[in-house]
Amino acid sequence: MSYDIAINKAWDELSKLDPPKLISVKFMADEYTVDLEDKTVTSFSCNVAAKDFTAILILHYLAQKLKAITILTGEWLSFKELSGVEGYYLAFKKRVIEPLIRKYGSHPESLLEVLGRFSGKRIDHGDIGIVLDVFEGVPALVVLWRGDEEFGPEANMLFDKSITTIFCTEDIVVLAGLIASQL
Repeated sequence: MSYDIAINKAWDELSKLDPPKLISVKFMADEYTVDLEDKTVTSFSCNVAAKDFTAILILHYLAQKLKAITILTGEWLSFKELSGVEGYYLAFKKRVIEPLIRKYGSHPESLLEVLGRFSGKRIDHGDIGIVLDVFEGVPALVVLWRGDEEFGPEANMLFDKSITTIFCTEDIVVLAGLIASQL
């Protein structure tokens, strides 16, 4: 799948904001260098170009960060509570919820081990809940519930309400999928 149109549009939008030519962005457990002159997004840890969908997320994040400071609301929203998600929920469930249940459903406490690799903290939410610092000012809450004899295990990923000022719905699905795949 080609991301050429989306990535070129993201570069154009970012360029209009007159940012520095080199920008460093922390994303999950990695840091990326964004070079506006060469139009490259490179992983600092392994010196490899970011995949296009990751680069698009980073560019969209940077554009919004340069436009305005986003203030966390402290209000967690599930994906279903975000506006305009009707056509995206099945993709979200397949890319995010189902993999989390497959990996952590029988041992939800093992989710806590990811805190050694990612910036975040445990919080009192569900049976096991962690908040990850995905980008600066963009937290994601991963929640797991143990199964019992009546119901199977459940999982969800929630976002601070402010995410809607940073990313569109499609970006949120991609972002959530990347988070789930790295856990």
